[in-house]
Amino acid sequence: MTFFLRLLIISIICILPSTTVVSQEIKEKDSSKVTLKKYAELIEKGTLKKGIFNIIKVKNDYYFEIPDSLLGREFLIVNKISKVPLALNESGLNKGMVFEEKIITFQKDTLLNKVWVRTSNPMVTSPKNDAITESVQNNFSSSIIEVFNIASINKEASSVVVNVNKVFNGEKKSFNNVFNDTGLGGSTETDLSYIKKIKTFPKNVLVRSALSTTFNDIGGSIPLTIETACNIVLLSKTPMQPRFSDKHIGYFSKKHWFFNDKQHSMKEKDLITRWRLEPKKEDVSRYLKGELVEPEKPITFYIDPSTPKKWRDYIKKGVLDWQKTFERAGFKNAIIAKEPSENDIDFDVDDVRYSVITYAASPKANAMGPSVVDPRSGEILESDIIWWHNLMESLHSWMRVQTGPIDEKARKNVFEDDHMGEAIRFVSSHEVGHTLGLKHNMGSSYAFEVDSLRSKTFTKHHGTAPSIMDYARYNYVAQPEDHITTITPKIGVYDKYAIEWGYKWFTNNDEEKKYLINLIKKHSSDPEYFYGEQQSYKDIVDPRSQTEDLGDNAVLASEYGIKNLKRVVNNLINWTYEEGDDYYNTGKLYMGAIGQWQLYNKHVLNNIGGIHLNNTVHGDNKQSYEPVPYKIQQDAVGYLNKHVFAIPEWLFLNNTIEYTYPLKKSPLGPYEYSPYTLARELQASVFYDLFNDARLLRIIESELYHSKNQKVFTAKELFEEVRSKVFKKTMKNKSLSLFERMTQKNYVDVLIVDLDKLSKKENNKSLQISSSLQIPTICNFSLEKGDIAARNINFTSLKRASEIGSLKKGELHTLLKFLKRKRNKGDELTQAHYLDLIERITNVINP
Repeated sequence: MTFFLRLLIISIICILPSTTVVSQEIKEKDSSKVTLKKYAELIEKGTLKKGIFNIIKVKNDYYFEIPDSLLGREFLIVNKISKVPLALNESGLNKGMVFEEKIITFQKDTLLNKVWVRTSNPMVTSPKNDAITESVQNNFSSSIIEVFNIASINKEASSVVVNVNKVFNGEKKSFNNVFNDTGLGGSTETDLSYIKKIKTFPKNVLVRSALSTTFNDIGGSIPLTIETACNIVLLSKTPMQPRFSDKHIGYFSKKHWFFNDKQHSMKEKDLITRWRLEPKKEDVSRYLKGELVEPEKPITFYIDPSTPKKWRDYIKKGVLDWQKTFERAGFKNAIIAKEPSENDIDFDVDDVRYSVITYAASPKANAMGPSVVDPRSGEILESDIIWWHNLMESLHSWMRVQTGPIDEKARKNVFEDDHMGEAIRFVSSHEVGHTLGLKHNMGSSYAFEVDSLRSKTFTKHHGTAPSIMDYARYNYVAQPEDHITTITPKIGVYDKYAIEWGYKWFTNNDEEKKYLINLIKKHSSDPEYFYGEQQSYKDIVDPRSQTEDLGDNAVLASEYGIKNLKRVVNNLINWTYEEGDDYYNTGKLYMGAIGQWQLYNKHVLNNIGGIHLNNTVHGDNKQSYEPVPYKIQQDAVGYLNKHVFAIPEWLFLNNTIEYTYPLKKSPLGPYEYSPYTLARELQASVFYDLFNDARLLRIIESELYHSKNQKVFTAKELFEEVRSKVFKKTMKNKSLSLFERMTQKNYVDVLIVDLDKLSKKENNKSLQISSSLQIPTICNFSLEKGDIAARNINFTSLKRASEIGSLKKGELHTLLKFLKRKRNKGDELTQAHYLDLIERITNVINP
């Protein structure tokens, strides 16, 4: 008997019983039609609330009454966090956060007396009458995620009634899978979970649930109850006209695939996320003439009533600061902020109809501005800015360290309310920018010359960068003698340009496309309009687009920053002095100063082996990949030699350590770092970053492709310049200090460890050296998935067969010969140190 014949027989055997079961089920369900609850009796026993779905509550049972007119219509499920216990609060899971979005449709099955719920991903489009559309429908079909038995029928209203308890009380995960979707895992304990309340409105339903589980941790089991808000929102029949992304402007986007009969290949485009701003019908002609008009529906943000009153006006101002930018797109009063009044009887911070700036009482120091988006078109339906209470701690740290030397108000342990309020306004504006669809523009600050940031007039008009969407914090470049008064970032030229590009309204697609292309061409050569995509801080390729930096020259900006940091360190005790208080605030400020020093080091370092990644198009005659100019790379090495590889004693060996070490907060209380250990670890992280494989490979590749056209910085020069600094006193036969011996050990260690890693698997992660003193950051928009680079450029394939091993092994051979000649020079500790290095190197070269 052949395989296929056996398979056929098995299939028949399997199918026959199944058919019998299905037939029996159909009979049972057919007969169940007789036992349907009478609609009038159902209403009589319970309560009825009218809305998009009428909600019928009978004791503990909740029913949706779904009109036939809405069957097959697309709804968006938006699940939010409403309440969390302490354990989750500390982990950064707080009220207002969206944890799931998905599209669903309801389909009535009269044969089986059921309502099926399907879900789909609407990222594929094809013309209605094209032949390929049938294939698209077959290859991108929807999936069933839930089924409800029809409990009753309202013949007068042409609607069906279904019991929905199971999808909201934790029994089923189809509509709300909070524990998996938040990364907690575990199953819902249904006997400890229940539906709290269901509200219905003209366009959406809001269901509040309390869902419980037990989380098993090392310390034992932890009971967790999360209250969630599940919004089921009716999407418009006609999606908003999408606008396609352009790499010259930073908008969040949704990927979309387009098929049609005329293609030779599928077209892939990204739809930007933006609000549907349109002129009122009666104002269209005025709008097209260039008059400012109010939109049909303005973007409205509500201030969470739980927000402390003294900060509300500052948060509102951060929203209203964007009004002027929308005038570039032809709209006035396009964005407003208000507090809910008594007349807003339906107002609910969990209701997806309201965009709310939610205030979270939490130890977390952050803010974020995510949006709920119609994936069919990119239309932003609602946004929730999450404002964590302890964000003010980060603001205080930034301003104190970065502007304390030039601003007396920024030196106190507690700022005056107006000073903190202006900082809150800045962050509010930044987060609102995200809710409008704008991504970070980390390249914006590179447009300004460093010395212009020392100009009182310039900073008054321009702030610290052309875009508030950069992480261009406070003006650490300005010196006390400059008398700068405007130190906070502002909404700038780029922001107005981006809003015009994203929100200007057009009557047809051809007109839109032509206008937007010309708008980009018009500004393509102006550095103030430059968009620099955010990169992983672990892998900066283009040094123009870094976080927390200022100006077009990292070396010069950091030199000014070092001058100010010295002023901060000299005043650590004075600025934090409180009679009878301990040195906690002093230690925190001290750590902040060290973190800022390391930040400058990283800004400078990333110019070495850096490549300017330009967004080019055919015909613009621009170079897509430009190595950082030779002089800048050379100056960057000089900076590191001066400020890192010669450990700054003003920072690590000052009078403050008589009273406190630098410290950070931790769950176990203040964590203190001894200065020597901290200096050693932070210097080591710079060495490892400087000589990492990707950086050296970029330098080598630049030598290969660009040496004919311009002078490029070489790997040979890098090793020679660093070696000459690190072993300068050894060359002169002098004894070494503890810090100097430490620096030589760090230099040799990076070469030894890197060679060891090259000889093992490429993904070896046994040793990870990184800076643990990152200045606090805001936003959760760093990168969408993990620490991957913003541009997918491969510089590190087959490292073991590259020049990397030869370079590092060659450097070790050079050092070995040199140290053998010098091993009897210097004092006893220095000679012991040389013998140690010789043995370490020998064990690697000749194991």
